[in-house]
Amino acid sequence: MSEGKGFIRYSDEELQNFKEIILEKLEQAKQDMQMYVDALSGTSGNDIADTSPTFKVLEEGQQTLFKEETGRLASRLEKYIKNLEAALIRIENKTYGICRETGKLIPKERLRVVPHATLSYDAKINEKKNQ
Repeated sequence: MSEGKGFIRYSDEELQNFKEIILEKLEQAKQDMQMYVDALSGTSGNDIADTSPTFKVLEEGQQTLFKEETGRLASRLEKYIKNLEAALIRIENKTYGICRETGKLIPKERLRVVPHATLSYDAKINEKKNQ
């Protein structure tokens, strides 16, 4: 933790450690996203082309449900990726880990679990209460 020009922030070394965590999570998220894209585009090879007509209707319905759920998961993952990328920008700006509500440092433990967090735990709870 370092102080400079009237505010407290994480040190460059601490920011580098968080950056490594975020890059690792970002890489995994992008791999997962590719898996969802492959599943949605039908390139995975699990289709109904070789199924008898009796079961085709049931399998088509199941495939539709699968694609809808996969689409929802991909959408959430896309938001997660954008949040991780925004966290990398905050690291570069040296504003990473500062609660946007209180201006205080978000505890390291929270940032290790939720590296894209912009609110401290208490601020997050207060936000939920006010909704």
